[in-house]
Formats: sequence, structure tokens, C-alpha cells
Amino acid sequence: MPQIDRRLITHANWGLIAFTTLLFFGGVANLYSASGIRLDEGLEFATYYQKQLVWGGIGMALMLLVMSVDYRHLKSLDTAIYLLGIVLLLMVLFMGKEAKGAARWLHFGGFSLQPSEIAKISVLIAGAKLLAVTHEPLGWKRLSFILAVGLVPAGLIFRQPDLGTCLLVLLLLGGMILYKGVRQDVLKICGIIGPLLLPLGWFFLKPYQKQRIMTFWNPASDPLQSSYHINQSHIAIGSGQVWGKGFMEGTQNQLRFLPEKHTDFAISVFGEEWGFVGCILLLAVFCFFLISILNTARDAKDRFGSILCAGVFFYFFWQILINMGMTMGLLPVVGIPLPFISYGGSATLVNFCLLGLVLNVSMRRFVFKAS
Repeated sequence: MPQIDRRLITHANWGLIAFTTLLFFGGVANLYSASGIRLDEGLEFATYYQKQLVWGGIGMALMLLVMSVDYRHLKSLDTAIYLLGIVLLLMVLFMGKEAKGAARWLHFGGFSLQPSEIAKISVLIAGAKLLAVTHEPLGWKRLSFILAVGLVPAGLIFRQPDLGTCLLVLLLLGGMILYKGVRQDVLKICGIIGPLLLPLGWFFLKPYQKQRIMTFWNPASDPLQSSYHINQSHIAIGSGQVWGKGFMEGTQNQLRFLPEKHTDFAISVFGEEWGFVGCILLLAVFCFFLISILNTARDAKDRFGSILCAGVFFYFFWQILINMGMTMGLLPVVGIPLPFISYGGSATLVNFCLLGLVLNVSMRRFVFKAS
């Protein structure tokens, strides 16, 4: 692994490192509780929290590796990284292993890879390079080209099908575009046409995706089938009340009423055990975490680094907003995990890699003059 100059380390965003560490180990503790199943003879534990620790260790090593190589070199690798993401997504269509009606994974011996996670990084880097070419607000020509860069992988992800990740890729790129700036006439027309075209998306959804949207509008319509997940999440979070039931004391969790409690609904376990106060504190940590990323985007000394950090900000912002919104019934369930709190190997590696990029930018903000 390349060595990191000690002078660069002093300029790292240590606040971001602190909040990331707090979120990761808080998430492992929450997974420890979510892994518990109450039986007559006592508690029996699944291995999710142990695997998350392993993935976290690998992710931190990757983060250090990403920090050690000057992020400006990524501008010459953007095409290769983007094409790699596209190739892996195409491989999923023909070789992907199907689980729960969707093929999202590639298996190489004992190793599994979720290419949609790689696609997030490829769109981030390619988008940042294209947006950093000029300081001028985007017109129709450049906007259309940049949108196409995101629509190709998003379309392949949608075919898996994975609506949540597809939306996340588009929202990530959309946030970067708005951060860069769009001509007023273009923005006004998009603001009119976009909402008008949105209803057409209904005809491209799978039946179960349509059912999730219908369930969102009427959670009581099918309480034992399509509405079961969200209703149990409501019960879990609501039963935590103000102070929560206490660590390892959540009945919805340990009596197995709450589905997907280690992934999409991990925050429901947290809410049941730590209550309203605990959720507010967790939200505060996430806010400081996001602000730390924004501060790095603000202080970056070149456009590429600034837009790169802005993309990472939107990557985490949308995941946090959508996951918390869907577990509380404010948004439809689309299968987006909560960063560092939900279990996931590929997602954990990507999270740490992207934070490595932000730390990379913060460490080198005094190395060269602004461009």
C-alpha cells in the first residue's frame, strides 16, 4: 500500500473520521441486537454483526488505500472505471444469481459481488469529471450527455430489477448537476417537463413494485402480505416511545415479527430499543456526518474534488432520507439500506471507499492552487 505523507494526514477531516467510526460501531451494536432470536432456552444469534465487522475491517483498509493515491489521478481512469461498471452490470443480466425474484449478484467461487454498488462509484467519478470541465452552468447539450452517463447504468440496474438503487444512481447524479449549476431556462423547462413525465414511470414498474406504491397509500390494505413489513416497522418504532425499551429488549425484533431487521429495517430495531430520543441523537450524528462532507466540498481547491465530494454527500443524503422515510411510512418501500446501520458487505466497502475519496480531497486541499 502506498505511504501517506504525514503532512497530509494533519489536514484530513478528522471530524468525518470520528462520526464515521461512531456510526459504524453503533451499527454493529444494533446488528448484534438484530441478530438475536429469543428462544425458550434463551437467545440465539445469527452472524450478521460478525460479518459486518469483517467487511468493515476490509472497508477501512480500502479507505486508507483510496486516501493514499492523489484523487486527481481518477480523472484519467474515469472511462475505464465506467466501462467496468457497465460490463459487470451486463454480466448480471446473463450470469446473475436470482434471489427473491431479482438477479443482482455475481458469484466468483466463494466471493459475491453486487455490480450496482460499483456502478455508483463509476457514475460518481465520470459525472464529476464531466461537470468539472467548465465553470459555466450547464446547457442542453452538456446536460443531455451527462444524463446519458447516468441513464445507461440506471437502466441496467432497473432491469435486475432494483428500483431503489436505480433511483439512487439518478438522484446522486441529479444532485451533482444541481451543485454544479444549470442555466435558468434549462432548469425551468426541466421543472415543468419532469413532473409531467413522472407518471409514465408507472407503466415500467413490476407488479410487486406497483403493489409497494399502493401499499404506501393504504398501509392497512393487505396487513398480512404486502403491508406486513411497513406495519411491523411502525409497531416497532412506535413501541419504543420516548426512551425506548433498552438494548436487546425489543420484542418486535427478538420475537421475529420484524422482517429484514438487519438490512432495510435496521433503524426500526434501533427505534424500538432507544426510542424517540435515541433516533434524534442518531439523526444528529448523521447530520454532522453530512455537514463534514459538505465542508470538504466547500474547501476543495479544484472543481473536480469539490464536485466529487458533493456527489458523495448526495449519495449518503438520499440513502439516509429514503431509508428513514420508508421505515416510518413517509415514502414507499424501495429497498435502500441505511449507511453503516444496515448490514451489507458490498455497500460497506463502497461506503468506506467513497469516504476515502472525501478524506483524500480534504488532505490535499493545500497542496495546489485552485483551478
